[in-house]
Amino acid sequence: MAKFRINWDLIKDIIFGIFTLGVWFLLKTRPGQHKSVGREWFDAIVFAVIAATIIRTFLIEAYTIPTPSMEKSLLVGDFLFVSKVSYGARTPMTPLSFPLAHNTLPLVGGKSYLEWLKLGYFRLPGFGHVQRGDCVVFNWPAENEGRPTDKKENYIKRCIAIAGDSITIRDQQVYINGKLQPLPPKSQTSYHVVTDGSGFSLQALQRLGVTDIEPISPVEFNMHMTLEAAAEMKNFGNVRLIEANHVPAANFQDFIFPFDSKLGWNVDNFGPLYIPKKGVTVALNEQSLPFYQKAIGDYEHNQLEVRNGKIFINGVESDKYTFKMDYYFMMGDNRHNSQDSRFWGYVPEDHVVGKAVFIWMSWDTNGSFLNKIRWGRLFNRIKNSTIQ
Repeated sequence: MAKFRINWDLIKDIIFGIFTLGVWFLLKTRPGQHKSVGREWFDAIVFAVIAATIIRTFLIEAYTIPTPSMEKSLLVGDFLFVSKVSYGARTPMTPLSFPLAHNTLPLVGGKSYLEWLKLGYFRLPGFGHVQRGDCVVFNWPAENEGRPTDKKENYIKRCIAIAGDSITIRDQQVYINGKLQPLPPKSQTSYHVVTDGSGFSLQALQRLGVTDIEPISPVEFNMHMTLEAAAEMKNFGNVRLIEANHVPAANFQDFIFPFDSKLGWNVDNFGPLYIPKKGVTVALNEQSLPFYQKAIGDYEHNQLEVRNGKIFINGVESDKYTFKMDYYFMMGDNRHNSQDSRFWGYVPEDHVVGKAVFIWMSWDTNGSFLNKIRWGRLFNRIKNSTIQ
Protein backbone atom coordinates (compact mmCIF):
# COMPACT_ATOMS: atom_id res chain seq x y z
CA MET A 1 0.00 0.00 0.00
CA ALA A 2 1.37 3.41 -0.93
CA LYS A 3 2.28 5.61 2.02
CA PHE A 4 0.03 8.64 2.39
CA ARG A 5 1.96 11.89 2.16
CA ILE A 6 0.69 15.23 3.40
CA ASN A 7 0.86 18.02 0.83
CA TRP A 8 2.22 20.71 3.13
CA ASP A 9 2.47 23.30 0.34
CA LEU A 10 -1.26 22.96 -0.36
CA ILE A 11 -2.11 23.08 3.35
CA LYS A 12 -0.10 26.25 3.98
CA ASP A 13 -1.72 27.96 0.97
CA ILE A 14 -5.18 26.99 2.23
CA ILE A 15 -4.35 28.33 5.71
CA PHE A 16 -2.97 31.52 4.18
CA GLY A 17 -6.15 31.94 2.12
CA ILE A 18 -8.41 31.34 5.14
CA PHE A 19 -6.42 33.89 7.12
CA THR A 20 -6.83 36.47 4.37
CA LEU A 21 -10.54 35.68 4.08
CA GLY A 22 -10.92 36.24 7.81
CA VAL A 23 -9.19 39.60 7.53
CA TRP A 24 -11.68 40.57 4.81
CA PHE A 25 -14.66 39.77 7.03
CA LEU A 26 -13.17 41.81 9.88
CA LEU A 27 -12.35 44.87 7.80
CA LYS A 28 -15.19 44.89 5.27
CA THR A 29 -17.66 47.77 5.57
CA ARG A 30 -21.04 46.72 4.27
CA PRO A 31 -22.69 49.10 1.79
CA GLY A 32 -26.34 50.00 2.13
CA GLN A 33 -27.19 47.97 -0.96
CA HIS A 34 -28.17 44.40 -0.06
CA LYS A 35 -26.19 41.57 -1.65
CA SER A 36 -27.10 37.93 -1.86
CA VAL A 37 -25.19 35.43 0.23
CA GLY A 38 -23.68 34.00 -2.94
CA ARG A 39 -22.50 37.42 -4.08
CA GLU A 40 -21.05 38.12 -0.62
CA TRP A 41 -19.02 34.92 -0.76
CA PHE A 42 -17.92 35.52 -4.34
CA ASP A 43 -16.68 39.01 -3.43
CA ALA A 44 -14.97 37.64 -0.34
CA ILE A 45 -13.13 34.92 -2.29
CA VAL A 46 -12.03 37.35 -5.01
CA PHE A 47 -10.78 39.79 -2.40
CA ALA A 48 -8.99 37.03 -0.47
CA VAL A 49 -7.20 35.74 -3.58
CA ILE A 50 -6.11 39.21 -4.69
CA ALA A 51 -5.03 40.27 -1.19
CA ALA A 52 -3.19 37.00 -0.51
CA THR A 53 -1.40 37.22 -3.86
CA ILE A 54 -0.24 40.78 -3.15
CA ILE A 55 0.84 39.89 0.39
CA ARG A 56 2.82 36.79 -0.62
CA THR A 57 4.41 38.55 -3.61
CA PHE A 58 5.49 41.78 -1.95
CA LEU A 59 5.40 41.32 1.87
CA ILE A 60 5.57 37.82 3.39
CA GLU A 61 5.10 34.24 2.25
CA ALA A 62 4.66 30.95 4.09
CA TYR A 63 7.13 28.12 3.49
CA THR A 64 7.74 24.67 4.93
CA ILE A 65 11.01 22.85 5.64
CA PRO A 66 10.86 19.57 3.67
CA THR A 67 14.41 18.21 4.19
CA PRO A 68 16.90 17.98 7.09
CA SER A 69 19.63 20.08 5.45
CA MET A 70 19.24 22.89 8.05
CA GLU A 71 18.89 20.74 11.17
CA LYS A 72 18.97 21.33 14.03
CA SER A 73 18.58 25.05 13.37
CA LEU A 74 15.43 24.47 11.31
CA LEU A 75 13.56 21.17 11.49
CA VAL A 76 11.62 19.15 8.95
CA GLY A 77 8.01 20.24 9.43
CA ASP A 78 8.79 23.82 10.49
CA PHE A 79 6.42 26.33 8.90
CA LEU A 80 8.14 29.66 8.25
CA PHE A 81 7.20 33.16 7.32
CA VAL A 82 9.67 34.58 4.83
CA SER A 83 10.03 38.34 4.54
CA LYS A 84 10.06 39.75 1.01
CA VAL A 85 10.73 43.29 2.25
CA SER A 86 14.00 42.43 4.04
CA TYR A 87 15.92 42.42 0.75
CA GLY A 88 13.24 44.10 -1.37
CA ALA A 89 10.46 42.18 -3.09
CA ARG A 90 11.31 40.69 -6.47
CA THR A 91 8.62 41.58 -8.99
CA PRO A 92 7.08 38.60 -10.82
CA MET A 93 9.17 37.39 -13.73
CA THR A 94 6.44 35.02 -14.95
CA PRO A 95 3.26 37.01 -14.16
CA LEU A 96 0.71 34.70 -15.88
CA SER A 97 0.38 32.24 -13.03
CA PHE A 98 -2.33 30.44 -11.06
CA PRO A 99 -2.96 32.37 -7.80
CA LEU A 100 -1.22 31.14 -4.64
CA ALA A 101 0.63 28.35 -6.48
CA HIS A 102 4.36 28.14 -7.11
CA ASN A 103 5.11 25.97 -10.13
CA THR A 104 2.55 23.17 -9.90
CA LEU A 105 -1.25 23.31 -9.97
CA PRO A 106 -2.77 22.14 -6.67
CA LEU A 107 -4.59 18.78 -6.68
CA VAL A 108 -4.41 18.18 -10.46
CA GLY A 109 -0.71 18.77 -11.05
CA GLY A 110 0.84 20.27 -14.17
CA LYS A 111 2.40 23.69 -14.73
CA SER A 112 0.77 26.52 -12.78
CA TYR A 113 2.06 29.24 -15.10
CA LEU A 114 2.17 30.34 -18.73
CA GLU A 115 5.35 31.57 -20.41
CA TRP A 116 3.56 33.77 -22.94
CA LEU A 117 4.76 36.82 -21.03
CA LYS A 118 8.21 37.02 -19.43
CA LEU A 119 9.53 40.02 -17.55
CA GLY A 120 13.11 40.87 -16.63
CA TYR A 121 14.57 40.87 -13.14
CA PHE A 122 13.66 43.84 -10.95
CA ARG A 123 13.73 44.19 -7.17
CA LEU A 124 11.93 46.84 -5.16
CA PRO A 125 13.86 48.72 -2.45
CA GLY A 126 14.15 46.73 0.78
CA PHE A 127 15.27 47.20 4.36
CA GLY A 128 18.72 45.79 3.63
CA HIS A 129 20.77 43.27 1.69
CA VAL A 130 21.67 39.62 2.14
CA GLN A 131 24.13 39.35 5.03
CA ARG A 132 26.43 36.57 6.11
CA GLY A 133 24.54 34.31 8.51
CA ASP A 134 21.06 35.01 7.10
CA CYS A 135 18.73 32.08 6.48
CA VAL A 136 17.74 32.76 2.87
CA VAL A 137 15.02 31.28 0.65
CA PHE A 138 16.05 31.18 -3.01
CA ASN A 139 15.24 29.47 -6.28
CA TRP A 140 17.54 26.50 -6.80
CA PRO A 141 20.06 27.58 -9.48
CA ALA A 142 21.04 24.04 -10.50
CA GLU A 143 17.51 22.97 -11.45
CA ASN A 144 17.45 21.45 -14.93
CA GLU A 145 13.68 21.30 -15.46
CA GLY A 146 13.75 24.29 -17.82
CA ARG A 147 11.49 26.40 -15.63
CA PRO A 148 11.76 30.22 -15.43
CA THR A 149 13.91 31.58 -12.60
CA ASP A 150 11.01 32.51 -10.31
CA LYS A 151 9.36 29.11 -10.84
CA LYS A 152 12.37 26.98 -9.93
CA GLU A 153 12.12 24.97 -6.72
CA ASN A 154 12.58 26.90 -3.48
CA TYR A 155 15.54 26.06 -1.25
CA ILE A 156 16.53 27.45 2.13
CA LYS A 157 20.15 27.61 3.31
CA ARG A 158 22.37 29.87 5.35
CA CYS A 159 24.35 32.54 3.52
CA ILE A 160 27.99 31.84 4.30
CA ALA A 161 29.69 34.31 1.95
CA ILE A 162 28.46 37.40 0.13
CA ALA A 163 29.55 39.08 -3.10
CA GLY A 164 33.23 40.00 -3.03
CA ASP A 165 34.15 37.43 -0.35
CA SER A 166 36.59 34.57 -0.69
CA ILE A 167 35.60 31.28 0.96
CA THR A 168 37.83 28.37 1.94
CA ILE A 169 36.84 25.16 3.73
CA ARG A 170 39.64 23.20 5.45
CA ASP A 171 38.74 19.98 7.27
CA GLN A 172 35.11 21.17 7.60
CA GLN A 173 36.17 24.55 9.05
CA VAL A 174 34.94 27.57 7.07
CA TYR A 175 37.19 30.58 6.47
CA ILE A 176 35.83 33.83 5.03
CA ASN A 177 38.49 36.19 3.69
CA GLY A 178 41.04 34.17 5.66
CA LYS A 179 39.17 34.39 8.97
CA LEU A 180 37.92 31.24 10.74
CA GLN A 181 34.15 31.26 11.20
CA PRO A 182 32.25 29.70 14.13
CA LEU A 183 29.76 26.95 13.38
CA PRO A 184 26.07 27.84 13.69
CA PRO A 185 25.14 26.91 17.29
CA LYS A 186 22.83 23.99 16.38
CA SER A 187 24.60 22.74 13.28
CA GLN A 188 24.97 19.02 12.66
CA THR A 189 27.55 16.82 11.00
CA SER A 190 27.98 13.10 10.39
CA TYR A 191 29.53 10.81 13.02
CA HIS A 192 30.77 7.23 12.85
CA VAL A 193 29.43 5.38 15.89
CA VAL A 194 30.58 1.91 16.99
CA THR A 195 28.64 0.05 19.69
CA ASP A 196 28.93 -3.22 21.60
CA GLY A 197 26.04 -4.60 19.58
CA SER A 198 23.25 -3.51 21.87
CA GLY A 199 20.74 -1.00 20.55
CA PHE A 200 19.81 2.55 21.52
CA SER A 201 16.65 3.40 23.38
CA LEU A 202 14.19 5.51 21.40
CA GLN A 203 13.84 7.89 24.34
CA ALA A 204 17.61 8.50 24.47
CA LEU A 205 17.79 9.26 20.75
CA GLN A 206 14.77 11.58 20.96
CA ARG A 207 16.32 13.41 23.91
CA LEU A 208 19.50 14.00 21.88
CA GLY A 209 17.48 14.96 18.78
CA VAL A 210 19.10 12.17 16.72
CA THR A 211 16.73 11.25 13.88
CA ASP A 212 19.02 10.48 10.94
CA ILE A 213 20.65 7.06 11.45
CA GLU A 214 22.27 4.92 8.76
CA PRO A 215 23.21 1.36 9.84
CA ILE A 216 26.52 0.10 8.41
CA SER A 217 26.65 -3.19 10.30
CA PRO A 218 25.03 -4.59 13.47
CA VAL A 219 27.55 -2.58 15.52
CA GLU A 220 28.36 0.42 13.28
CA PHE A 221 26.25 3.44 12.35
CA ASN A 222 26.49 6.81 10.66
CA MET A 223 24.51 9.40 12.61
CA HIS A 224 23.91 13.08 12.01
CA MET A 225 23.98 15.05 15.25
CA THR A 226 25.15 18.22 16.95
CA LEU A 227 28.49 18.53 18.71
CA GLU A 228 26.71 18.52 22.08
CA ALA A 229 24.73 15.39 21.24
CA ALA A 230 27.92 13.59 20.14
CA ALA A 231 29.66 14.53 23.39
CA GLU A 232 26.76 13.13 25.42
CA MET A 233 26.48 9.96 23.35
CA LYS A 234 30.17 9.30 23.96
CA ASN A 235 29.23 8.56 27.59
CA PHE A 236 26.64 5.92 26.69
CA GLY A 237 27.59 2.53 28.11
CA ASN A 238 27.17 0.72 24.81
CA VAL A 239 29.19 3.19 22.70
CA ARG A 240 32.75 2.03 22.01
CA LEU A 241 33.78 4.74 19.53
CA ILE A 242 32.34 7.96 18.15
CA GLU A 243 34.22 10.15 15.71
CA ALA A 244 33.31 12.80 13.14
CA ASN A 245 33.33 11.63 9.54
CA HIS A 246 35.46 13.69 7.19
CA VAL A 247 36.83 13.56 3.67
CA PRO A 248 40.64 14.00 3.61
CA ALA A 249 42.16 16.88 1.66
CA ALA A 250 42.95 16.22 -2.03
CA ASN A 251 40.43 13.34 -2.19
CA PHE A 252 38.71 14.69 -5.28
CA GLN A 253 34.91 14.38 -5.49
CA ASP A 254 33.70 14.93 -9.05
CA PHE A 255 30.29 16.25 -7.91
CA ILE A 256 31.83 19.28 -6.15
CA PHE A 257 31.82 22.66 -7.90
CA PRO A 258 33.51 23.53 -10.26
CA PHE A 259 33.97 19.81 -11.05
CA ASP A 260 37.68 20.17 -11.88
CA SER A 261 39.93 17.24 -10.95
CA LYS A 262 43.02 19.48 -11.00
CA LEU A 263 41.68 21.32 -7.95
CA GLY A 264 41.05 18.17 -5.93
CA TRP A 265 38.20 19.76 -3.95
CA ASN A 266 35.70 17.81 -1.86
CA VAL A 267 32.83 18.46 0.52
CA ASP A 268 35.15 19.07 3.50
CA ASN A 269 38.08 20.74 1.73
CA PHE A 270 37.11 23.42 -0.75
CA GLY A 271 38.44 26.66 -2.16
CA PRO A 272 39.62 29.31 -2.05
CA LEU A 273 36.70 30.49 -4.18
CA TYR A 274 35.94 34.12 -5.03
CA ILE A 275 32.25 35.11 -4.91
CA PRO A 276 31.45 37.38 -7.89
CA LYS A 277 30.39 40.95 -7.15
CA LYS A 278 28.44 43.32 -9.37
CA GLY A 279 30.76 45.70 -11.23
CA VAL A 280 33.92 43.69 -10.52
CA THR A 281 35.98 42.57 -13.52
CA VAL A 282 37.75 39.21 -13.50
CA ALA A 283 40.35 37.78 -15.87
CA LEU A 284 39.16 34.99 -18.13
CA ASN A 285 41.47 32.18 -19.13
CA GLU A 286 41.56 28.40 -19.18
CA GLN A 287 42.12 28.25 -15.42
CA SER A 288 39.46 30.77 -14.32
CA LEU A 289 36.68 29.93 -16.79
CA PRO A 290 35.30 26.87 -14.91
CA PHE A 291 34.51 29.14 -11.94
CA TYR A 292 32.56 31.71 -13.93
CA GLN A 293 31.18 30.08 -17.09
CA LYS A 294 27.74 29.26 -15.62
CA ALA A 295 27.38 32.76 -14.17
CA ILE A 296 28.38 34.41 -17.46
CA GLY A 297 26.40 32.12 -19.75
CA ASP A 298 23.32 30.94 -17.84
CA TYR A 299 22.70 33.53 -15.13
CA GLU A 300 23.71 36.68 -17.02
CA HIS A 301 22.42 35.42 -20.38
CA ASN A 302 25.49 35.77 -22.56
CA GLN A 303 26.52 33.53 -25.44
CA LEU A 304 29.75 31.99 -24.18
CA GLU A 305 31.96 29.90 -26.46
CA VAL A 306 35.48 28.49 -26.40
CA ARG A 307 37.08 28.11 -29.84
CA ASN A 308 40.67 27.04 -30.41
CA GLY A 309 41.53 27.86 -26.82
CA LYS A 310 40.05 31.36 -27.05
CA ILE A 311 37.02 32.65 -25.13
CA PHE A 312 34.23 34.45 -26.97
CA ILE A 313 31.37 36.32 -25.28
CA ASN A 314 28.53 37.26 -27.61
CA GLY A 315 30.84 36.66 -30.56
CA VAL A 316 33.65 38.91 -29.26
CA GLU A 317 36.97 37.47 -28.09
CA SER A 318 37.32 38.27 -24.40
CA ASP A 319 39.99 37.90 -21.75
CA LYS A 320 37.95 39.53 -18.96
CA TYR A 321 34.38 39.92 -17.79
CA THR A 322 32.49 42.42 -15.60
CA PHE A 323 29.65 40.93 -13.56
CA LYS A 324 26.15 42.39 -13.76
CA MET A 325 24.85 40.87 -10.51
CA ASP A 326 25.92 40.03 -6.98
CA TYR A 327 26.28 36.36 -6.02
CA TYR A 328 26.14 34.42 -2.74
CA PHE A 329 27.46 31.17 -1.30
CA MET A 330 24.84 29.16 0.62
CA MET A 331 25.36 26.16 2.91
CA GLY A 332 23.10 24.02 5.07
CA ASP A 333 23.72 23.83 8.81
CA ASN A 334 23.62 20.02 8.53
CA ARG A 335 26.95 20.06 6.76
CA HIS A 336 27.08 16.39 5.72
CA ASN A 337 23.45 16.20 4.63
CA SER A 338 22.97 19.28 2.49
CA GLN A 339 22.98 19.90 -1.25
CA ASP A 340 24.31 23.46 -1.36
CA SER A 341 26.78 25.81 -3.05
CA ARG A 342 29.58 23.30 -2.62
CA PHE A 343 27.72 21.14 -5.15
CA TRP A 344 26.40 23.72 -7.66
CA GLY A 345 28.17 27.01 -7.05
CA TYR A 346 26.91 30.53 -6.55
CA VAL A 347 23.35 31.78 -6.01
CA PRO A 348 22.68 34.84 -8.22
CA GLU A 349 20.84 37.79 -6.68
CA ASP A 350 17.90 37.37 -9.09
CA HIS A 351 17.28 33.92 -7.54
CA VAL A 352 16.92 35.31 -4.00
CA VAL A 353 13.32 35.16 -2.74
CA GLY A 354 13.50 36.47 0.82
CA LYS A 355 14.71 36.11 4.40
CA ALA A 356 13.30 33.52 6.82
CA VAL A 357 12.19 35.49 9.89
CA PHE A 358 10.13 33.29 12.22
CA ILE A 359 8.48 29.89 12.73
CA TRP A 360 4.70 30.07 13.05
CA MET A 361 4.06 26.32 13.27
CA SER A 362 6.16 23.18 13.68
CA TRP A 363 4.80 19.70 12.94
CA ASP A 364 6.53 16.47 13.96
CA THR A 365 5.25 13.58 11.85
CA ASN A 366 6.87 11.13 14.29
CA GLY A 367 5.07 12.58 17.29
CA SER A 368 1.86 11.24 18.76
CA PHE A 369 -1.40 13.14 19.32
CA LEU A 370 -0.67 16.57 20.84
CA ASN A 371 3.06 15.89 20.66
CA LYS A 372 2.87 16.18 16.87
CA ILE A 373 3.02 19.94 17.40
CA ARG A 374 6.40 21.15 18.65
CA TRP A 375 4.90 23.72 20.99
CA GLY A 376 8.24 25.18 22.03
CA ARG A 377 9.05 26.22 18.45
CA LEU A 378 5.83 28.13 17.74
CA PHE A 379 6.40 31.82 16.92
CA ASN A 380 10.16 31.52 17.46
CA ARG A 381 12.26 34.11 15.69
CA ILE A 382 14.88 32.63 13.35
CA LYS A 383 18.25 33.77 14.60
CA ASN A 384 21.15 34.44 12.28
CA SER A 385 24.53 32.86 12.75
CA THR A 386 27.36 35.26 13.55
CA ILE A 387 29.63 35.25 10.51
CA GLN A 388 32.24 37.99 10.32
